Amino acid sequence: MFIAAASVREWERRYGIPVVREREQTISRGEMDMVLGSRKHGRSHDITMFIFDGERLALIAKHSFPPGGFRAPSGGLEPGEVLERGALREAKEETGLDIALERYVLRIEAVFTEGNRTQPWVSHVFTARRVGGQLKPIDRHEIARATYATVAELQGRIRDVLLATRRPLLRYRVYLTDETIAAIQGLATTAGAHP
Repeated sequence: MFIAAASVREWERRYGIPVVREREQTISRGEMDMVLGSRKHGRSHDITMFIFDGERLALIAKHSFPPGGFRAPSGGLEPGEVLERGALREAKEETGLDIALERYVLRIEAVFTEGNRTQPWVSHVFTARRVGGQLKPIDRHEIARATYATVAELQGRIRDVLLATRRPLLRYRVYLTDETIAAIQGLATTAGAHP
């Protein structure tokens, strides 16, 4: 992984100390091939953004997602790319929105396993707010569609659709979402953050 510990400490200084979770997730052979294929420049991380526009969240669906299945947008930093530039680039590509990062809410230190293959992975999760743009994916090769949904919809019908697929990486995304919403709600009770 090419994100230095010093960079993460700087993120924590600027955006807050996140909740940290560890997770081992068994995934399918095809999913492991996909994860390993995404390791451009040795990448083993994602930056996931819960982008709020008022009470709504901007969500994306990849081409392989079932109808009604969505998740928070995410992507990787390029080597040497600063967090803000990479997050803004990924948000724009996946949602069409311009964003401002607000809070570092969750870090999941995961290990994906399949047979005798393992891949450490870290998900860094931030809240952000929309500051411009129109909800419409720019990278249509990767993103099939984008939508707005409330937290209740994300934790209700959208969660049910993703779990019904029985796909382990989508289960990981449900876990990430559940932990993020719990962290956000914990912040809301102490600091007036998003509900």
